[in-house]
Amino acid sequence: MSRTETLTIDELGARGDGVAKSGDGQVFVPYTLAGETVTVIADGRRAALLSVRTPSPDRVEPVCRHFETCGGCALQHMGPDAYRTWKAGLLDRALGARGLDTSVIRQAHFCEPRTRRRAVFSAILTEKGVLLGFQQAASNTVVDIEECHVIAPEIDAARPALKAVLEPLLPAGRTVHATVNLTLSGLDVAVEGKIAPDDRQKRAAADIVRAEGLARLTVNGEIVLAPKRPLVAFDDVMVSPPPGAFLQAVPEMETVMADLVTGHMAKSKRVADLYAGCGTFALRLAKSSTVHAVEGDGPALAALDRGFRDNSDRKLKPVTVERRDLARRPMTAHELRVFDGVVFDPPRAGAEAQAREIAASTVRRVAAISCNPETLARDLAILIQAGFTLKSVTPVDQFIWTPHLEAVALLERRTGRKRHWSDM
Repeated sequence: MSRTETLTIDELGARGDGVAKSGDGQVFVPYTLAGETVTVIADGRRAALLSVRTPSPDRVEPVCRHFETCGGCALQHMGPDAYRTWKAGLLDRALGARGLDTSVIRQAHFCEPRTRRRAVFSAILTEKGVLLGFQQAASNTVVDIEECHVIAPEIDAARPALKAVLEPLLPAGRTVHATVNLTLSGLDVAVEGKIAPDDRQKRAAADIVRAEGLARLTVNGEIVLAPKRPLVAFDDVMVSPPPGAFLQAVPEMETVMADLVTGHMAKSKRVADLYAGCGTFALRLAKSSTVHAVEGDGPALAALDRGFRDNSDRKLKPVTVERRDLARRPMTAHELRVFDGVVFDPPRAGAEAQAREIAASTVRRVAAISCNPETLARDLAILIQAGFTLKSVTPVDQFIWTPHLEAVALLERRTGRKRHWSDM
């Protein structure tokens, strides 16, 4: 049963919610800060904020009118200095919980507002037209946004055009998702959902694509119209990503991560790039190393391979590709014997099984990239127990005002006998 309470926020949890103590134990209160006294409606361990009775000196006015409504940002109410301290602390906390050396954590890199080149919108057709925005937290309600301080201005300004493109495609009342990637050629729009537009609807959408100058429109993987070939640059290597492709969120932060990875691998002759995507790291590494790129997503891998072949004038070293589900079938220690460097950039669940194979291999250098400090710490602990030294971990915040944090960890194997993971 819900109840009204006055609570004091003790700290921020890992998801950015305030944590308070009540008679029933811990309570998590979104949009609050440590030290604040707040009035809430509590229901079990979750609470909705009613008012802030004693605000923290770190509290600021949110920059966006949709904050607390659209379900995107969690921390716009937190001043920039406090936000950066808390965000970098997520990595320190995760490594410390595993008993890892936190002194190797380097200064964090932070992105600026309005720099995200990739957005996944929700859209629904109503009597009032298309609503385009994000889904309210813990809800299926689509919030029709009028501004966004996270995404790049080119995407934000295109919202009316995106609504116009979607309107002829959507049946009333059915929510779809539209992934919009900002490429060098323009906006690449990939619509996914339980819809099956007919030829007339597709022609109507295609006319708007032409009029608005979009690069490409696809619906459930089928190209409706592609007036321009979408292109992204991995350093100076051009790649055409597949529809809805995963790209690092902020180009500047991608460069930071890539510089760390390529610098660490500079002395490696043969590198395995695991969870390689479209080639974010592989095609940069190929400037000095032979690379074997492994990825489970077929279209992404094909884009990487084509990017390598299309850039023969860049004098890249050989790049081979392999489609493989690394979560189910990681590269084995035996397969890794021909590589002296490994890069892996898995999803949020991490790469526990793959880390154990790397630990049992003869690989000398490892670069681990992760958007989840907890699973990164777990995977690092496996490698360190096997004889690797953690040289550095660099926090990279390309998810502004959220609790998500990227990090790049660089490791080298200590000399001496390696330990098999089964001995641990």
